[in-house]
Amino acid sequence: MRVNPKDGVCRSCKGPLDILDFDDCSMNVQCANDACGDNYDVETDAFGDGCVTYYFQLVAERMHQGHDAD
Repeated sequence: MRVNPKDGVCRSCKGPLDILDFDDCSMNVQCANDACGDNYDVETDAFGDGCVTYYFQLVAERMHQGHDAD
């Protein structure tokens, strides 16, 4: 899932971020800029959305696909 640049960007190069994976306390993000590719974990509310925009949507999608939430 791509993070809206208004909500957050790569801490290294300010490029766009993709959320690759998540669990109950963190989300793994990676810079979509091929020249950077920085990969790191952030808190579930790292983008100041109260966990609603990104984390909750990812949990709902995972549950809809029939997987248990982490």
